[in-house]
Amino acid sequence: MTEWHVAEDILTDQSPAKRSVNFVTVLAAVILAGMALIFGLGLRHQQQTQPTEGMAPLFTLKTLDGQEIALESLRGKVVVLNFWASWCAPCRDEAAELEAAWQQYKDKGVVFLGVAYTDTERNAQAYLKEFGITYPNGLDYKTKISALYRIEGVPETFIIDRNGHISEFAMAPLKRTQLSAMIERALAKGTQP
Repeated sequence: MTEWHVAEDILTDQSPAKRSVNFVTVLAAVILAGMALIFGLGLRHQQQTQPTEGMAPLFTLKTLDGQEIALESLRGKVVVLNFWASWCAPCRDEAAELEAAWQQYKDKGVVFLGVAYTDTERNAQAYLKEFGITYPNGLDYKTKISALYRIEGVPETFIIDRNGHISEFAMAPLKRTQLSAMIERALAKGTQP
């Protein structure tokens, strides 16, 4: 007798109650396997931390005033990439510090880019006006940029050196002195051929 016939005989010889129990068992096994897969993928994502070295993921930011800024076009400059949100209290704490650092470094080969995470244009504009932010900012449509940088919350700041490598990362609000030290280290690296 072939395996197929044995399996067929087992199924046809069973009462409807036994077939129902077998179906429930198979269904439970499939559900458990699916849950294990989802859990495993979730753990894998959790273990993927922000990129803190190597090449910075490339993106193009559409600013709130309609410009498009491609990160790649900023090679040769140090980039301060800050993820923030108008609803974020720690972001509000660092807003003036970021603007002050921008004013200090804007003519020294440093570019600041603000990325508003899960925010509305209206609230983002109000936030920028409230804190007098003058460096380019844009919304992270469909959280594409934050997904590239695997941010876990806001504020988060990445310092990108002149060669496009991530130089430093901070997962907390920064004071101007901290930010200045990070920028100075990135500027000191210079450019490599």
